[in-house]
Amino acid sequence: MSPVSRALAVHLFTATGAVFAMLALLAAAQESWSVMFLWLVVAFFVDGLDGPLARKYDVKANAPRFDGVLLDLIIDYLTYVFIPAFALFESGLLPGWTGWIAIIIITFASALYFADTRMKTDDNSFHGFPGCWNMLILVLFALQPSFWVILGLVAVLSVAMFLPLKFIHPVRTERWRCVSLPVAIVWTLCAGWAAWFDFLPGSWAHWGLVATSLYLIAVGIVQQLVPARR
Repeated sequence: MSPVSRALAVHLFTATGAVFAMLALLAAAQESWSVMFLWLVVAFFVDGLDGPLARKYDVKANAPRFDGVLLDLIIDYLTYVFIPAFALFESGLLPGWTGWIAIIIITFASALYFADTRMKTDDNSFHGFPGCWNMLILVLFALQPSFWVILGLVAVLSVAMFLPLKFIHPVRTERWRCVSLPVAIVWTLCAGWAAWFDFLPGSWAHWGLVATSLYLIAVGIVQQLVPARR
């Protein structure tokens, strides 16, 4: 394949995320939450691969007609924000007024964050919580905490989107990537396992989700507190 063909193939691969988003939304409309999350996990996997492929095949130079960054952001908003927020509301995890508050906060704050020109830090991490609501809400489906806990997490993380806190990108943040990338892979496997078995209570995958989520949330802040060695 020519360089142009490879670059176009990467764009097509990224665009499959929109298809998986639609399949997830159809499952959510039927309240098939496990199926919805399985499609979101597939979209998450695609999102983890398309960036390295885009850089490897230099899509900006070889296929400039399509803006890969914009394409990625559109799909990410659907799969990271919009569909998970719908699931949180429709599933009844947040009843009554709490559900309305959550979906308004999540969709509104995330729209602003995704348009933030300062979203990325110098080391390719995220400036503020990167709106990974799909990850949080999948864990909430697995653990089924009280609605006050859920509402508190939504409020705290929505504020954290605009605070000077660093959250790593498991692939692009070089510091501690030898640990962070395997942890992100383990999270993906645990998420797929939990959804495949319909969030069976007491599953080992739930503990794996908790442990890996805590690492992925905290490691960037730890890096801010612990200066890198030169």
